[in-house]
Amino acid sequence: MLEIRDLQFTIQKDGAEIPLLQNISVKIPAGHFVAIVGPSGCGKSTLLKTIAGINVETGGDLHWDGRNLSEDGDLQPDEFGYVPQFSIAFDQLTVEESIDNAIRLRLKTKSGAEVEQRADRIIEQVGLDAIRERRVSVLSGGQKRRLGLALEMATDPRLLLCDEVTSGLDPKSENEIVNLLHRLSKSDGRIVASVTHSLGHLDLYDSVLVLYAGRVVYHGPPSALAHYFGVALAEEVYPALATREPDQWAQSWEKHREHYYSAMPGFAASAMPSAASQPASGKRAGTPGFFAQLFVLLARRWTIFFRDRTQLLLQVAMLLIFPAVVVLFAFEGIPALKRASETRSAGVEELIEQIQIEKNRMEVGGLLSGLVMFQVVLLALMGSNNSAREIAGERLIFEKEKLGGLRVSSYLGSKLFFLAVLVTVQSAWMYLFVNIFAQMPAPALIHGGLLILVNAAMTAICLGISAAMTSPDQASLLSIYLVGFQLPLSGAVLALPGAVEPVIQPFISAYWSWSGVVRSLDDRFFAAVDTVTEASLRPVGLCVLALGVHLVIGVVLSFAGASRSRWGH
Repeated sequence: MLEIRDLQFTIQKDGAEIPLLQNISVKIPAGHFVAIVGPSGCGKSTLLKTIAGINVETGGDLHWDGRNLSEDGDLQPDEFGYVPQFSIAFDQLTVEESIDNAIRLRLKTKSGAEVEQRADRIIEQVGLDAIRERRVSVLSGGQKRRLGLALEMATDPRLLLCDEVTSGLDPKSENEIVNLLHRLSKSDGRIVASVTHSLGHLDLYDSVLVLYAGRVVYHGPPSALAHYFGVALAEEVYPALATREPDQWAQSWEKHREHYYSAMPGFAASAMPSAASQPASGKRAGTPGFFAQLFVLLARRWTIFFRDRTQLLLQVAMLLIFPAVVVLFAFEGIPALKRASETRSAGVEELIEQIQIEKNRMEVGGLLSGLVMFQVVLLALMGSNNSAREIAGERLIFEKEKLGGLRVSSYLGSKLFFLAVLVTVQSAWMYLFVNIFAQMPAPALIHGGLLILVNAAMTAICLGISAAMTSPDQASLLSIYLVGFQLPLSGAVLALPGAVEPVIQPFISAYWSWSGVVRSLDDRFFAAVDTVTEASLRPVGLCVLALGVHLVIGVVLSFAGASRSRWGH
């Protein structure tokens, strides 16, 4: 039994409280299939999200399975399923892989055989057996809606909440989905609540709940809907609502509610135990642990990576092109630094030699500084590409999986492991490739380590940006801007004003990597670079510490952004 008592939900807008749900009181018995209908903006989706715990009610109570959810906590992830309007599966995965992942992420299982058996049963139950090997990207609208239902059946929920799962479908597909929902409601005493704009196929529902301006104006059998509103056909209900104020409709319904409830099976007062007297459900399987979810997410991420040809080709292109661009400027290697001859001539010849030595030092210093900065900035660009869309690009799926019990720590951990591999491969290859053509006079451990750190720091910062944004395009644009400012604000090319440099440079990852690598150069080469730059050069240890701080800040921002809910009302 699901019982809603005087439920209210309001939002703040321009300093004023806007009520989206007002005094909603509804009872829905086990094994019941209810349609939630009403004009656009009447609160249908808001009601569903409030039941699911996405919205926090501002008044009233929700009672389920012998407990008050408003006091005892939200529904457990394995107790209910929530099917949103948007697609909740990755295009690169197959139907079977998507369902398999949903089971492994949401439900503790004893073995792979148990997962396989459960997946086979769900696929058969929702009618996807013929297309189980197809990728999500090629599914039709109706097939994707079936898949969405299949993913929510992973835990055999006793409450299934469906938000506009038939919208945009052709009549045949809509009829098939409604029939499927009807069958699901008749198995295991499951309640199925379906938000819909359509007033067709109402005969398949056990009851129809009509909302108008956030109020209940009818909840009864489909057969009595038209009569109650004084119209000939159900399709004429919406125009009829506009003939009276919402409060008038709500007050009218309050007078007639018990009459309609007493006429429906399972709603009679004698047949409806109070929420406090209902038995609690049996022991549930529970949600998988941190590592179990982590390994599933990692495997899924690598599968998506290798199947996403666009992203894979972009990564390969950057690995091949970026280091090649760097070595174009040092294809013949780093020139040797000239020394003064032991037998020095006096006069004009000595002056010419000194000028040549100074010119050589400036050329070598400028080349070394440019090569290091070029490596650093290109790795920062790689870092931006690595993570700018990583969370924002799958935000809605992530929010849905969080609702189903996914740990933020497992999710973020999988991202960090995946990105760590990319960062290491990109940075190590950049170092090795460039050093094949230009033997950089810097210790390999320091040079390579600082290249990895700048890539990792920028990857982490852009991951934090991705976690804070709801749009992948916004995250990508902001990340590109961040990289674009790295070169001019580093002070490596043009000196920053003395008053500005100590304020800006702490935030520029490229500066710290460049400064650390240059500071580790052989003394003579370092002196050559020092002649062509006015920027302050910090000790290697301080540079490593600064990049480490950037990395930690990025991870913290990522966790904070991922933990914050991004559901709309």
